Amino acid sequence: MFRFIARFTLTSLAALACPAWAEVALENAQWRVSIDPQTLAIQAAPSGRETVVVSSGVTAHRVEKLDASATMARWQWDDGAYRVEARLDGMDLALTVHATRPGSLDFLHQPGVAMGNGLMLPLAEGRYVPRGDKTWQNFFAEHFAQADSTQNLSLPLWSNAHDGFTPNWLLTEPFHNQLHFRPDGDGIAIGVSHRFTSLEAYAPLTFLLHLGSDDVLAGAKRYRQWLQTTGQFETIADKLRRTPDAEKLLGATHIYVWGDGLLSPRDVKRWPTLLEVLRGNDPFARTIGDRFDADARRLIKQWPAHPTAYEKRALVAALNQALQDEARSRWMHDPADASLLAESYARVRDQAAAVFGQALQGDPSTWGAGVSLTTVERLREAGLARLWLGLGAGWEGGLWHPETVSAAVRAGYLVAPYDSYETALPEREKLDWTTAHLGKKAYEDCAIIRQDGTPQAGFKQSGHYTDPRCVRPLLEARVRAVRQAAPFNSWFLDAYGAGMVFDSYRRDATLTQAQNAAGNVANLRWLTEVLQLPTGSEDGNAVTARGYLFAHGMQTPVMGWGDPELELGTARKKPSPYNLGGWYPSDEPKMFFKQTPMKEPYRTVHFDPLYRLPLYQTVFHDALLTTHHWFFDNLKLTNVHVENELTQLLYNVPPLYHLSEGTLEARLPAMLRMDRFFQPLHRALAQQALTGFAWLSADRLLQQTTFADGTRLVANFATVSRETGGERYPARSITAIRPGGNVLQYRP
Repeated sequence: MFRFIARFTLTSLAALACPAWAEVALENAQWRVSIDPQTLAIQAAPSGRETVVVSSGVTAHRVEKLDASATMARWQWDDGAYRVEARLDGMDLALTVHATRPGSLDFLHQPGVAMGNGLMLPLAEGRYVPRGDKTWQNFFAEHFAQADSTQNLSLPLWSNAHDGFTPNWLLTEPFHNQLHFRPDGDGIAIGVSHRFTSLEAYAPLTFLLHLGSDDVLAGAKRYRQWLQTTGQFETIADKLRRTPDAEKLLGATHIYVWGDGLLSPRDVKRWPTLLEVLRGNDPFARTIGDRFDADARRLIKQWPAHPTAYEKRALVAALNQALQDEARSRWMHDPADASLLAESYARVRDQAAAVFGQALQGDPSTWGAGVSLTTVERLREAGLARLWLGLGAGWEGGLWHPETVSAAVRAGYLVAPYDSYETALPEREKLDWTTAHLGKKAYEDCAIIRQDGTPQAGFKQSGHYTDPRCVRPLLEARVRAVRQAAPFNSWFLDAYGAGMVFDSYRRDATLTQAQNAAGNVANLRWLTEVLQLPTGSEDGNAVTARGYLFAHGMQTPVMGWGDPELELGTARKKPSPYNLGGWYPSDEPKMFFKQTPMKEPYRTVHFDPLYRLPLYQTVFHDALLTTHHWFFDNLKLTNVHVENELTQLLYNVPPLYHLSEGTLEARLPAMLRMDRFFQPLHRALAQQALTGFAWLSADRLLQQTTFADGTRLVANFATVSRETGGERYPARSITAIRPGGNVLQYRP
């Protein structure tokens, strides 16, 4: 059954002045694979089908010592600089390349013709790219020409749809790989290179060609199996045994709460008294007044007899900011002193109560805007029983309002601060980015060091990215100190789950990308398993998908970064209809609350149901809970709202919302309506694998997912009702068919 087109020995090589290496062919009952040992060009012929090109090969290398057996071929390149091995095992062709020196190696080139009828790509949750689609060809050319296999792809794989079968590439060594995309005829060509580093001189490049069935999920299913076989897969059930309180995530809606300052305008009962104190000679009031900006000072000086609601909000915002600055000033000179950090807010609150209390309602436990007892009580009264509440501005809101955190915990909610250790800032830079102020030692001694000896610039070129092992003691101390002051029962560590990993060449503490990923997971695992906190992070990319419970950013990812019409997090002088808004006001940032349409091509590429696939959920649905990135909650984008909600429910992933004091009542009805459908279904399915996906109509607008317990979810994205299999599905609806025949329906 096995045969070789040509097999050369050292003796025959010596007889050839310029050897022309013929292809090596491996064959079994399932398929036949031909490999050019000079270029790694590969052709595959599934049994009974025509041969297809899966890689047209790279620049030719000199071949020596070619040897082969019935199931394997091995050879060397370029005087032993590389050793290559190809092994056929059932439906898998496993390839391994060992290098003897650092450097970059092109190892795969998939021409446009190889994509067959379509390309399945794990861009966020997953995308299906039809052959000849001009929108996608332009998107690859203009917006996605290059991708890192750990950060830009959620899974280290891609697949190609042919008639009756799918060739699937899996990068089983996921680090140091770069993919390059370009239009090629009516298809998309993909080139892949790998960088061998001096930090891992003998770490091999490994990748796998899997012959999948006629199933767009075949590559994701094979990757899931590989993770399980290699001991890298953890189910939600496994995690619940280690972190029992995480059961509260099943069926939970995710909410970011804004407005974390000490006061709300409704907390002021005597405005003249407040102004009198601010204009007076009390030392604390004068200290706070000195922190006001020019606009706030002018407002205090010219306070009208009958202030407007806007003027009241402006004064309270200025007072909150001044109190915040005062609290920060007490610990930012020594961020490593976690106990000082945690105590500073309580002390400032006590002083504010003593000095301003006569002008304010109630006692400090009742104060606050979004982060307040009022918000928690309103959510509870509305009937929302399962919630994850995240403090979007960080742990400061909990330190101002520990009673609010306690009340939310008593209500049965999970309450977490946004926290971050990925970037360390210098002492006087970006003071509002409190979580990244880790102290001088972390800024200098924990920085990732590039190969040229310079530190790796941090997020948005600020500060330095850090080694997770180095910042671990600070993380542990700060989390414990904050929790002692405010009883958070959940945590959110930004960026650790995003697959953004580095090599560090620090002389006394080198770090590889693999070690960086392991360090991120270890820090997350400490929170979940030692402190028993259900913990989440950003994105949830495959290389950092263990050790924690949930991730924000897979269902709807960050998009359009740097696009001047979107300008994430900034405000344009000349407004665009697609501008996403800035980071102000702090109690209701437009970035999160301004509703806006999404521009092309992002609308089509990321939200059109014709192009979406549950690749990530096929691998991780019963392992890690994922939802939208916080930039794009359920209500953010006006022109994809229906498509977004239906896809979210089709994949059985949680909704995510932003709430503020001013938006709570307006947003509650939509949240409650979604909760009634989502909560019981997710509680039943969160620990079930997603086992199938199908287009039930030729136009791909009627879609079905299947879960391990037999549940079927059918989404009709069309504007008219559809019928299939004797069942009719309303226009723009989702239908859940549970085992036993129970049927539930929802329409956005």
